[in-house]
Amino acid sequence: MNPRVPQDPQAQLALGEVIRQLRAKQGSSQEALAEVAGITPNMLSLIERGEGNPSWTTFRGIAGALGIAPSELAKFAEKSEARKPGEN
Repeated sequence: MNPRVPQDPQAQLALGEVIRQLRAKQGSSQEALAEVAGITPNMLSLIERGEGNPSWTTFRGIAGALGIAPSELAKFAEKSEARKPGEN
């Protein structure tokens, strides 16, 4: 059995930031997006702060609620993660 890959805090922070930015661009509240995504507002808040590690089902639900494909959400998060501190 392979050892479990540890969580990557930087990746979680990048994903959360991208979700928050896309949600804000839509003009959606955490409550509204969470409802469409099928999760609780508290879970969405944890993910946006980089403190929650979403399951694949949750990730897909959030992407769908944002109106994008999961692959697009992943690409946005990877680009955000690749930026050096201080870059916008």
